[in-house]
Amino acid sequence: MEREHDPERELGYAFRNRELFEEALTHASYANENDCVCNERLEFLGDAVLELCVSENLYSSRGDMDEGGLSRARSRLVRETTLASWARAVHLPETLRLGHGLECQGGRGNESIMADAMEAVLGAVFLDGGYEASMSVVTGLLYRTEQIVSPGGEADVKDAKSALQELLQAEGGKPPAYRLVKRTGPDHAATYEVEATSLDGRVLATGSGSSIKTAEFAAARQAFIALSERKRGRGR
Repeated sequence: MEREHDPERELGYAFRNRELFEEALTHASYANENDCVCNERLEFLGDAVLELCVSENLYSSRGDMDEGGLSRARSRLVRETTLASWARAVHLPETLRLGHGLECQGGRGNESIMADAMEAVLGAVFLDGGYEASMSVVTGLLYRTEQIVSPGGEADVKDAKSALQELLQAEGGKPPAYRLVKRTGPDHAATYEVEATSLDGRVLATGSGSSIKTAEFAAARQAFIALSERKRGRGR
């Protein structure tokens, strides 16, 4: 049975070194109260890992953008609000280790704390599994968002499911539905395949991921891209 709040399942990565993962979740306030290591060094490393992985993703997927456009798009993708949204999506706030005072002040809802923890987790993934593991995790996080990029490179990062719903409604359609079509692999490393469909049952796209939610976001992103390209083709 899946745990309700399981960051590793949502990230699609299981840590071999549990101490690294715990360190990534440890805020300085908790470390000061309990004489242990906080996540600030991992945050430093994770910041660089994130920039490189996002840069490679953009370079590979956006051959139409120049250096300036790529830089602006990257800055939108690695900003605090995006990182905090990823942290919430993978349930980091529920698992953070915070000091008593910060806990009482509502620290789990602080976007800066969530964003820093997200970077720390990426740093921990890099040390635990290397660059390929980091790239896989970051790519999975990017599937949760849809990047709308103008010719000049300005970008607005949206939740992929929200972006797809807005696109369909703008064309007079109804919100999409999501249907689980396949589950493969053992419980500790399962892969889910989900279809995004219109309300009349037409399949818009298929996505896969290490959890049903991740697969839904992947399907939504693919559907959004396909429908956007079709719309642009009609406008030519």
